[in-house]
Parts: sequence; C-alpha cells; structure tokens
Amino acid sequence: MALAQAAPSATGNSAPLVVGGYFSYFDAGYAGNRVMGPGAYVDWSPAIGGNLGVEAEGRWLKFGADHDFSEYNYLAGLRYRMRAASRFQPYAKFLVGAGELNFPFQLAHGSYFALAPGGGVDFVVRPRWSVRADYEYQIWLNSPGIPGVQTSTVKPNGVSAGLSYRIF
Repeated sequence: MALAQAAPSATGNSAPLVVGGYFSYFDAGYAGNRVMGPGAYVDWSPAIGGNLGVEAEGRWLKFGADHDFSEYNYLAGLRYRMRAASRFQPYAKFLVGAGELNFPFQLAHGSYFALAPGGGVDFVVRPRWSVRADYEYQIWLNSPGIPGVQTSTVKPNGVSAGLSYRIF
C-alpha cells in the first residue's frame, strides 16, 4: 500500500532563485587588451513558462592588462533555459546595462550603454549546485575607437566559468 502514495505536491519551487560567481577571460575590445577578473550573477525564473527568466550580473575585469586598464560591466535582462532531461542545461541570454572603461595610464574613465547577447550551459553537480560555462559578446554603444587603429565601438567578448547555488 505504501508504494501507491503520491509525492507531496508542495515540494520543489516553481520560481527558483540561483546565485553564482565566476572567473572571466575577455578580449577587452580596446587596443588589443586581454583582461580577467571575478564576476557574480543572479538568475530568477518566475512560474510563468518556467523556461524564461531574468539574469543580472556584474563583472570586474582588472587583471592581465597593462597600465591600469580595466573594464567593468553591470548587466540585466532575459534568459531562456532549454530544459533537458540530462544534467546539462543550456541557455541563451540577452542583457543590457552599463559598461565602464578605465583607460590606460588613468587618462580617463568612460561609461557606456552595453548590449550583451550570450549563452552557455549549467551542469548540475548536486541538486542545489551547478557548474557554469558561459560566453558573452558585448556591444558598447557610443564608446570610442582609437584613431587610425580601431574606428568602431568597443566590443568585448569572452568566456566565464564558475559555480552556482540554488537558494530555493
């Protein structure tokens, strides 16, 4: 008779909240700089649809470049997770927000509106823990080029790897 029992209907959560951190390696898109640094993100998937959610992230890329060059970004937007029966959960995202550039030799600081399509995969290690691999391509509107070298806007792109925890 015990085998006929149903699972409790109140288990699980229809709106999971996930927090995570990662380390990133980016082509800065400015004067050939390559930068690295830590980042953090939050994912929330409301009950509507289940696959569509929101993501917010911050990234502080300040290691590996010459002459005190650094890039920071603060982005938020939509994330679509492809639910899979396996432990691999691929996703696509489109974020918008602020990109900050600290120019070499502390010559100037600029803030720009950034568009950031990207995607990746979360690998579920334990019920609440996942490992993330992510790629992001950013377009910083109205950012400067370098006369004679780079005439277009700054377009950083790179990879991140990290760990996340599902709070509920």
